Amino acid sequence: MKNVIFLFFLLNSVLLLSQQIKISGTVSDNKGNPLPGANVIEKGTTNSTQTDFEGHYSLIVSKGAKLVFSYIGCKNFIVRVKDETVIDVSLEEDFQALEEVVVVGYGIQKRNHVTGSVSMINIQRPKNSISRALQGKVSGVQIRGIGTVESKKEGVKVKTPLYIVDGVPIQKEYNAIIQSLKNEDINSRKELNAAEAKSLYGKDARYGCIVIRTVHGNYNIENDENYAKITENQFQNVTINPLSTFSIDVDKAAYSNIRRFINKGQDVPVSAVKIEEMVNYFDYDYAQPKNEHPFSVHTEVAKTPWNVVTKLVRIGLQGKEYLNEDLPASNLTFLIDVSGSMSADNKLPLLKSAFKLLVNQLRDKDRISIVVYAGAAGVVLEPTSGSDKTKIINALNNLEAGGSTAGGQGIELAYQLAEKHFKKNGNNRVILATDGDFNVGLSSDDDMENLIVKKRESGVFLSVLGFGIGNYKDSKLETLADKGNGNHAYIDTMQEAQKVFGKEFGGTLFTIAKDVKLQVEFNPNKVKSYRLLGYENRLLADEDFIDDTKDAGELGSGHKVTALYEIVEAGVKTIYDKDIPKLKYASNTNENTFLDELFTVRIRYKKPDGKKSLELVHVQNVDSQEMSEDFQFSAAVALFGQQLRKSKFTNKTTYKDVIVLTEKGRGKDVNGYRAEFIRLVKSANDKLVANGY
Repeated sequence: MKNVIFLFFLLNSVLLLSQQIKISGTVSDNKGNPLPGANVIEKGTTNSTQTDFEGHYSLIVSKGAKLVFSYIGCKNFIVRVKDETVIDVSLEEDFQALEEVVVVGYGIQKRNHVTGSVSMINIQRPKNSISRALQGKVSGVQIRGIGTVESKKEGVKVKTPLYIVDGVPIQKEYNAIIQSLKNEDINSRKELNAAEAKSLYGKDARYGCIVIRTVHGNYNIENDENYAKITENQFQNVTINPLSTFSIDVDKAAYSNIRRFINKGQDVPVSAVKIEEMVNYFDYDYAQPKNEHPFSVHTEVAKTPWNVVTKLVRIGLQGKEYLNEDLPASNLTFLIDVSGSMSADNKLPLLKSAFKLLVNQLRDKDRISIVVYAGAAGVVLEPTSGSDKTKIINALNNLEAGGSTAGGQGIELAYQLAEKHFKKNGNNRVILATDGDFNVGLSSDDDMENLIVKKRESGVFLSVLGFGIGNYKDSKLETLADKGNGNHAYIDTMQEAQKVFGKEFGGTLFTIAKDVKLQVEFNPNKVKSYRLLGYENRLLADEDFIDDTKDAGELGSGHKVTALYEIVEAGVKTIYDKDIPKLKYASNTNENTFLDELFTVRIRYKKPDGKKSLELVHVQNVDSQEMSEDFQFSAAVALFGQQLRKSKFTNKTTYKDVIVLTEKGRGKDVNGYRAEFIRLVKSANDKLVANGY
């Protein structure tokens, strides 16, 4: 009898398993571009997954189930699972939802190697770049300016051929790097017209193909991205350095940039990791201010999750939040890079769709101007009321990429227009959108700093939006934002654009406090040493705190700023202790003074139109507590950032430790950003495992 029962359950199990089927495929837009982050869910269940950076997915579902494919700004698509194991889906744009979001798919599909017989043209005379050498040579395409290929057919948007260098197909986002190759490094090139190229490579080569063989024959794409060098903060002895002073930072570009690297399975450059920008990417539950100051201050102290002999301090600022309708009238000048390096799908096309999100939130009293720059700068839209959205969007739609990059000239013209139409008591701001690859006129980081320092005296604020990969100039854009009384974001997807221009609209565009400086004084009777996590590029001299001529960061409506310190309490021995000479005059501290105080936070800031700073003081007592969910999550993000930076302070923790800590601090996670972070850490961990670590 027992054998009969066992056989019955075994047959049932086999039957159930036979009804399960693994489905895989690719989700793309109606132009064939893969959609990363698209949702795939078995209808009526919680069984779901998301597509990777190339739009691929796989999911085990019940045979006969219905799969629902969805993506922001696209119509949902439902398909019933039959006997097939591969289901590729193309999602159609939802034009009725255009008022809320506009979607541009992007990504690169894999290509086969070139075969067959093609003609060869040798380069015999010196030229400045490949794009000049190709002028008029490729059938079906022509060069406009330097570095941009477009279709001859009028009314068609910029079309780029497929490049193959030393047998390797080049992803479109790296075309700008290939086009800047020097001719002395090129041995020969081959051309395929559109028909030939498409027959060999498929739809990715439908605009022609250019095959290049270099002199050495082993060319590899070298990343031309630039990041400012960061030297990690060390532990400071409180007896010698009781004060820690820095400018606040509300920039969040580093996190979305890091996400881009991880999603593509690439190593994250150490200098691209800015811990403060990672921590500040996320929302935390800080209370709104209740006094005359435009922000509130919150502090917590708890045991450090990665070190049992230290404690972690969290200091949080919460900017006053204003509703969109309560914000003053805006005078916004879009400054858009339309140079050849912006032709990739994840640059100008994504940029235009992102700006439409902003346009759809404008009010009648707002005014928008558009300045563009390539080889030169020009005005393409004079100040236009926010009520005339069609006119503004048409101006955006007409933009095409081509030419070199006169960024300095563009900045000059944009500020000139913004100042001419300045709104007193209004929100006057230039919004620069670019990859930062300036190559005509003023172009270095120092040049940009000198230029923008002069411009900020006008009272016009600056927002800097970075786009693209391969030649992204993070250091230059960070300099512009820091010195231009502004903020810096990196937009890699429409979801990120929705976050910047949707959920954080007020903070992105409306400043409530400028030149915000934070100074922490640690009580030497209670704290032996401390180190600030991140903010290395924002450190200030202690005397700069009360110097109103020193520039610092800006705080926008609803913005949150979080700073973390790891501290060693007095009397605790650690491996970070360093012997210091005995001090004769500074050792007379009264040990009976301020016994209940751990540290004091002082914050100085100016009103948006103010010249003189105001001060706010907050004291933290010696009491520690259990970590709140928000504290745990921010600590987990900081730990992950330290691991990516290969910090010596991670105490042999692993990505798995980050995942455990993050799960504890996940909290409500209304918008799913924390779940996405967990996915990123797991992806980084999976890569380590795959590489044998």
